[in-house]
Amino acid sequence: MQLQLIKNTEARSSLGVGNTTFYEQLNAGLITPAVKLGVHSVAWPKHEIQAIVAARIAGKSDDQIKELVKQLVADRAKLPSIINGFQSNQQPVEAA
Repeated sequence: MQLQLIKNTEARSSLGVGNTTFYEQLNAGLITPAVKLGVHSVAWPKHEIQAIVAARIAGKSDDQIKELVKQLVADRAKLPSIINGFQSNQQPVEAA
């Protein structure tokens, strides 16, 4: 999986919404929270925004999208082990 972060403008464009709607949906749990990059900089994982777009295209309800968002956020904790071969507690994972 190639991971990319996208800024607010690209995330909004992908979702087809304006700034106000974007933040309303974010506050409603319909968009994953941003990843903090610095003091005044945030971005969103591109694959998460794409998953939300796919759910919208598939006609999923807001409740279903909220569940998807919860799962996407939970899956973030698994990324260090996937990328670095380490568990979240930074202990080496033996190859299978």
